[in-house]
Amino acid sequence: MSIPASSAPNLSAPAVPSDDEPDEIRAIWGTTVNLGETMKTFREFLRGFKIKYRIAHDRERGLRTRVLSSPEEGELLLYEGYLRRMRQTGETNLNLDLVNLAAYPPSKKLQNQLVKYPQEVIPAMDQVLKDLMLEIAEEDQQAGADGMRGEEGEEEIAEIMGKVYKIRPFGIPSVNMRDLNPSDTDKLVCIKGLVIRATPVIPDMKVAFFRCLTCNHTVQVEIDRGKIDEPVRCPRDVCGSPGTMSLVHNRCEFADRQIIRLQETPDAVPDGQTPHTVSLSVYDKLVDVSKPGDRLIVTGIFRSVPVRVNPCQRMLKSLFRTFIDVVHIRLGSGDKLGLDRSTRPAGGDRIPGVGGVGGGIDMDDNEEHGTERQRRTSKREELEARLREISRRPDVYEFLARSLAPSIYAMEDVKKGILLQLFGGTNKSIARGGGGGGPRYRGDINVLLVGDPGTSKSQILQYVHKIAPRGVYTSGKGSSAVSLTTYVTRDPDSKQLVLESGAPVLSDGGVCCIDEFDKMSDATRSVLHEVMEQQTVSIAKAGIITTLNARTSILAAANPIGSKYNPEETIMRNIDLPPTLISRFDLLYLVLDHVDEALYRKLAQHLVALYLEDAPETGGGEDILPLEELSAYITYARSRMNPIITEAAGDELVRCYVTLRKAGDDPRSNERRITATTRQLESMIRLAEAHAHMRFAPQVELADVQEAFRLMREALNTSAHDPTTGEIDMGLLDTDIGRQQRKLRADLRRAVLGMLDGAGGGTRGVRWADALAQLEAQSSVRVSTADFQEVIRELEQEGLVKVVGEREQRMIKRVKGA
Repeated sequence: MSIPASSAPNLSAPAVPSDDEPDEIRAIWGTTVNLGETMKTFREFLRGFKIKYRIAHDRERGLRTRVLSSPEEGELLLYEGYLRRMRQTGETNLNLDLVNLAAYPPSKKLQNQLVKYPQEVIPAMDQVLKDLMLEIAEEDQQAGADGMRGEEGEEEIAEIMGKVYKIRPFGIPSVNMRDLNPSDTDKLVCIKGLVIRATPVIPDMKVAFFRCLTCNHTVQVEIDRGKIDEPVRCPRDVCGSPGTMSLVHNRCEFADRQIIRLQETPDAVPDGQTPHTVSLSVYDKLVDVSKPGDRLIVTGIFRSVPVRVNPCQRMLKSLFRTFIDVVHIRLGSGDKLGLDRSTRPAGGDRIPGVGGVGGGIDMDDNEEHGTERQRRTSKREELEARLREISRRPDVYEFLARSLAPSIYAMEDVKKGILLQLFGGTNKSIARGGGGGGPRYRGDINVLLVGDPGTSKSQILQYVHKIAPRGVYTSGKGSSAVSLTTYVTRDPDSKQLVLESGAPVLSDGGVCCIDEFDKMSDATRSVLHEVMEQQTVSIAKAGIITTLNARTSILAAANPIGSKYNPEETIMRNIDLPPTLISRFDLLYLVLDHVDEALYRKLAQHLVALYLEDAPETGGGEDILPLEELSAYITYARSRMNPIITEAAGDELVRCYVTLRKAGDDPRSNERRITATTRQLESMIRLAEAHAHMRFAPQVELADVQEAFRLMREALNTSAHDPTTGEIDMGLLDTDIGRQQRKLRADLRRAVLGMLDGAGGGTRGVRWADALAQLEAQSSVRVSTADFQEVIRELEQEGLVKVVGEREQRMIKRVKGA
């Protein structure tokens, strides 16, 4: 070359070539990681890892392990079995537990390298995986294994050659997302969180195709660490034109990409702080694995990219935008209850990849093998035996009801109703009725608690939220209509309009707890009408028209008007809630502060005992089930049991419904009271199924129906009780007016018209206050101002009377000729 040699002195001595070392060692820039050595170590690990290494490693860490049935079982080559299964199932992803890497003595250093330099080490591992897949396929072909003989084997090997194989590492300890620091950049991290938003699929360029505008020369450029280097000039020597290379979009190669927004789970947020969120980038097979509301355990590479001041300028901000490139996803329920299986996809939640994933919501994961499965199987068998033993107790119902919120005194029926809500009924779809596969009948039970202040309503809600699956806890004043449905926002990355899910959608398959239900605005509350009966949320905003699933049980707590329940008034006068909404609750409980000195004394002793020592005397001091076991019990029942109604139980349900309806028959009156509707019958079916769930029974029996009938009757006795007659009247809940009140208003109407007709033909009219006083004087019962106003308003609408004047000067006149 014509460039002159540097005048600087040669400070470094030339390296002496060694016989045993190659001339060039491929290492990762800036590190001492030798790529050849890394690939060789990983190859040895996949070829040589045996189950006995993991068992020995777990024993060193003091973990419980399963006793092997034979020495040969410990000598089983784990990952060779996985690779063969990948070939048979066509799967291209291998789940790699990093604890296994640490347990295998030669690969301990490799685990450290993988955590520190994942961007460089993972592609090298992917290459080793593909090479080994080919090697094992050829070995099986030579050995004449099933499906690998002759042409069949050649086709299989050709198929492997065309596939892209990926390693999905997991198993490092999870950290809180607010603990991620700049020092974690470009390292492998693991975080937990709640999915609040998932974008549609975005095409992500993997290989760019450029063409020269001058000579039509084409060149392909691969992505390197998230960037594609555009050629500055044409690479052809003959041409070499600068700035003529243009991108041809339809010849480029793209991969599926999705952006997921992950938020801290409510239990991980420090007091008084807003939850942190982090963006996740998922690719290929991991796209659409999770949906909003899922709790995830995510392993990925913590990345940061500089933010441009202006897209048209090269100037960068000093602020970096961080996100996580996901390499492994686990659906984790943690210590929460199991989800309602009928709300998940038909094929179940299958995370892509072969290998022991562990955890997850699927208790029957057939893909789980190796030490993870063995260790979990022994614990699961012990737990299942214990749960079945509890279910055989004769007093299991009272025992579980005592264990629910044991710090709260008495309230047995309320606890039993909420316990059955946690177990839930069975969701049913009737194939032959209606279009689109028939209507779906909900199995979720809705419960409303109404009562005086200080009766531990909020405490019960907080307790249920702790163990509820996918539970969202919200308060009346702190909720708006959009936070309960969905709201439309613009995604900062893709600039597209996306839906942010609200509380009922996030708790799809779980329990949504709403406190201060009476403090909600009418617009907010009207959203719940559709959620509670149809279990969907319909959206038509910003050109997005869709229906989202909200298959959730709702547990709500409300205070009466004036903060104190008035037993002389109807429930509708006490609660400022629309009757249409109240009728959608299966169970409505009045939690009242009764005047009883003996009760005061016991309650005070119970509360003081809680402060003195944490050993409450629940239900007479009997034993209770710990929170974790109660949660496991409900999870097991929800996931395994699916009780069906027997013929005898069906007849009993019909009889109980007829009994409830007959309670309205009155031989002294022509008008019958409505004491039950078909909603009460459906509620009884759901409660009976939940009671069978609780007993781990495959069928709904007579005892289940009778308990459901008792709970329904007790709830109706308090909620639909007419204080004027002392009878049950469903009209109070459905229309806000009971039979007695309807009769009183009819008598009042006749008396008003008679009074006006007698007052000189109605020309002069009667003053408002005089009319009310006159009616009260001639009536044996008290005439309320509200009833009088309602009757006058109805007469005005019918054109029979008219009201003139304002306030005290109001006059009621009869309309001539009406």
